[in-house]
Amino acid sequence: MDKLTQYRTLIKELLSRYASYKKDQEDWELQLIFDEERDHYLWFDVGWKGTKRIYHCVIHLDIKDEKVWLQQNLTDLNPAEDLIELGVAREDIILGFQPPFKRPFTNYGIA
Repeated sequence: MDKLTQYRTLIKELLSRYASYKKDQEDWELQLIFDEERDHYLWFDVGWKGTKRIYHCVIHLDIKDEKVWLQQNLTDLNPAEDLIELGVAREDIILGFQPPFKRPFTNYGIA
């Protein structure tokens, strides 16, 4: 399996596993969005909590130039380390939510 195919598979596996942890909510749903053509992988919460609209991206991962970019993580989970445990090379994970000048100090890739 080539690297791109492997990373796509591992990201989908990880997000699906995370989704299985989430307790079902009556008025909103967890949506996993896997766009393999453009390599965007997202976990969205969508719905209502009483009169408050729920619509936000919880985790957002992209693959760019055979690197996994963690763009957003609003959980207590650690997708970067979990991806490493699944087989993604540490240097192939970029913390996109960190500014470029901080990335050399993150212990992950720098793009």
